[in-house]
Amino acid sequence: MFGTALSQLRYGMAVLRNRPIRPRDLERIARDLVATLEEFGAPGADSALLPGQAGQIDPEVRRTVTRRSLRATARAAVRYTAYYRHVFERAGLDADALDPFADGSGPGSWSQVPVTSKKALRGMPGAFVSAAARPALMALTTGTSGTPTAVWYSRAELDVTIALSTISAALGMGLRPHHTLAYAGCSRATLPLINAEESTTRVGASFVQFGTLAPALALDRLAAPLGLPGKAGQITHLSTSASYLSALVHRAERDGWRPADFGLLSIGVGGEVLSGPLRERAEAVFGAPVGTSYLMTETLPSGGTPCGQGHLHHTPEFGHLEVLDPLTWEPAPPGGTGVIVHTPYFPYRECTLLLRYATGDLVRTPSTAPACELSHLPATSEILGRWTGPLSASLTTRALLDLIEAEPEVPLPARYSVTEQPGGGALLHLLVPSLPATALRARLEERATAAGLPLAGLVLYDDRSAMPPTSPLRADLREHSFESVPAPGRPGRSPRAPAVAAHGGAAAGEEGGAGA
Repeated sequence: MFGTALSQLRYGMAVLRNRPIRPRDLERIARDLVATLEEFGAPGADSALLPGQAGQIDPEVRRTVTRRSLRATARAAVRYTAYYRHVFERAGLDADALDPFADGSGPGSWSQVPVTSKKALRGMPGAFVSAAARPALMALTTGTSGTPTAVWYSRAELDVTIALSTISAALGMGLRPHHTLAYAGCSRATLPLINAEESTTRVGASFVQFGTLAPALALDRLAAPLGLPGKAGQITHLSTSASYLSALVHRAERDGWRPADFGLLSIGVGGEVLSGPLRERAEAVFGAPVGTSYLMTETLPSGGTPCGQGHLHHTPEFGHLEVLDPLTWEPAPPGGTGVIVHTPYFPYRECTLLLRYATGDLVRTPSTAPACELSHLPATSEILGRWTGPLSASLTTRALLDLIEAEPEVPLPARYSVTEQPGGGALLHLLVPSLPATALRARLEERATAAGLPLAGLVLYDDRSAMPPTSPLRADLREHSFESVPAPGRPGRSPRAPAVAAHGGAAAGEEGGAGA
């Protein structure tokens, strides 16, 4: 354990002095954490001091580290990337003089650095790659909000990210060697897949890659006995997106699945907004708690962790958080809504370098200082949705999903769109199983009014092709399986009634409900 203490000391000094983290130090810390958990069964009281676990640091020390880290990141970006060299020359900025705590109007203020848009990164990904780096892996986002974004990672960055994910898997997800995690995310999402597989197996648990199969097949696999030596009898952990989870919930409710059919202990959701009603329905169907966190391909290893009071707390070790008004790029006031603008620190990110990157993710700032177990960390609301214009800030994705996903009659994942009226106001367009759906309409209108949603009207459809375009979802990245295609001369599988012991798969090619 003496070697682990030295590794923790070297890690802490690297963060405080803005020096590269040695991947083998993090790997040793993660390895010894797993060994400790295997021997004693639970983490010690000092686990909050482990890397990425939100330990408390003196505020003045934090300010010094933030100032030093931002200057080092700006220096590297200007010296090694074509994009920021041009930006700083055009704006007449000096990377060594920048101060995040200076007056916003001063020449050395961090706010003078122009915000980097997603469009810029998508259009010129190579212009953000450091000339001093050794690119090893190109990670692409799913592209559900537009053209996929390409972010390059070095081997060292990958090693650090995987080690941090291993610590998080053991402490945050509670993974142990007798567990099995199923990853139900798109197989083309390379970085999340690598992270999930490596962190799971380094803990000693087993890993199963589902992909985004037809929901009926995924449910069959979740319920199937494993029969593995030293492992729980069924899959114990599920990692997926909110929209794919909603497709699973819709199919499970329709086919009569019950918590006793599964062995799940935990469901982790990321990448999309998880509504309160969907969380409740998923927990009722699967009998396992559903949790979520905030991570982005562009800003790893920084992320956000929810507290017990519903705030999202952002770790300041590896990056700098700002919440800015997307129209003025001024700081959002207390209680105001803005987008997350993030600067991942160099040298923890050494390949694709980003300064003041506008993520497009909407949050609300706290009206008062939080009083919770993570109050020492920067806090925002949970992610509200994505910024697409002023209407998206007043009528957020979270508010709409809280309204829609509370209705079991609406097929999941919900297919809806919002259009602005020429004279003002917004219309919600929603796909339902059949019309006229009078009772459903009345409930939705009553609940929308009670929630104070600025809707001018509700338009229901039973034909998706007649609707205005709806947003793509991660559940749409469906992956095919031969299990759902009958062999020549062999009929496809058909759903079974809830009373039958073996729960059924889908008929050939069936996708599990309208719009799934």
